[in-house]
Amino acid sequence: MPAPAIKICGINTSAALDAAIAARAEYTGLVFFPPSPRNVTIRDAAQLGARNAGRSRLVGLFVDADDATIAEAVTAARLDVLQLHGQETPARAAQLRAQFGLPVWKALSVAGPDDISGATRYAGAADLLLFDAKAPKGAALPGGLGLVFDWTLLKAWRGPTAWGLAGGLGPDNVADAVRQTGAELVDVSSGVESAPGVKDESRIQAFCRAARAA
Repeated sequence: MPAPAIKICGINTSAALDAAIAARAEYTGLVFFPPSPRNVTIRDAAQLGARNAGRSRLVGLFVDADDATIAEAVTAARLDVLQLHGQETPARAAQLRAQFGLPVWKALSVAGPDDISGATRYAGAADLLLFDAKAPKGAALPGGLGLVFDWTLLKAWRGPTAWGLAGGLGPDNVADAVRQTGAELVDVSSGVESAPGVKDESRIQAFCRAARAA
């Protein structure tokens, strides 16, 4: 089984970006969602995009954002991928992919089998599905909470779309997650932080090593 691609999400400083690139993460994620402690402004995103200079693929994370917000972020940060983490429908995902000419990833919240089987409706609309743990009712954030869902639920996934795994991953459990699920991509945010929104270089390195060793 090939090693999964790795995405370090919630990058909001030059040091965090440099650490992710040094650890050879294929993707780095910028969060455009003000309630998040990992949110970046357009100005910060532009600086990070310039610093990245194509060394990793930049993923912009949006939560039910409008076209103007996404367009501004795409231009400022030179985004390579759009990640939708809200209630975006398959039609919305397909529209954004056509409008911006970029791959679209759709994060899906998982709590039970129906959340897996329902993912097939995004076939042809999204380029990758990201299975994440469902946030508790009333939570201010849709992800990045360090929650893990039952990975055995993914045994029921038989869709044609590429997919990745998120939710509560860290250096200590990512290898087990990859072995159990065969995930094509693993996505981490809070699991490589020393505090909410503060990335830890040693944890980023440990996460990437463990994911590849699996």
